[in-house]
Amino acid sequence: MERSSKTVTMSRAEQVHIITPSDVNASYTLFGGMLMQWIDIVAGVVARRHSGCEVRTAAVDRLDFIAPAYINDIVTIAGRVTFVGTTSMEICVDTFVERMSCPDERLHVNRALLTMVAVDKDGKPVPVPQLTPETEAEKLDYEAGMNRRALRKRTQQFY
Repeated sequence: MERSSKTVTMSRAEQVHIITPSDVNASYTLFGGMLMQWIDIVAGVVARRHSGCEVRTAAVDRLDFIAPAYINDIVTIAGRVTFVGTTSMEICVDTFVERMSCPDERLHVNRALLTMVAVDKDGKPVPVPQLTPETEAEKLDYEAGMNRRALRKRTQQFY
């Protein structure tokens, strides 16, 4: 049976927050665990949109904290599929901040790469649609994702 295909655009997702006092640590910057939770939610939405079924987080390959975010900053978390295997999807999630002092400027503060696996009602992995990259950037993302997957398969026994 041939698998269907979807484009990157078909499953993109964004989430927006204003950082409040309950979101920060003792240094008054966004608590990393809170951002990780938001990232996982966005990745889950992207993966569900692409696969059309329930998903599980299998791995977080990268989680780069590039710059801090502060109380009152507007945080935008944007996710997209970058590569698809048979049952797994690599999701890239970028986080941007708009500061009250510079509302016209978006600062890139975080990038995360997550592997999500599509599952059936019994929690067993199921095939997902293939990915059809359309733009040059999407094609580069796909190739990089394919290379990361090959590296994971060579270096980690549990994948």
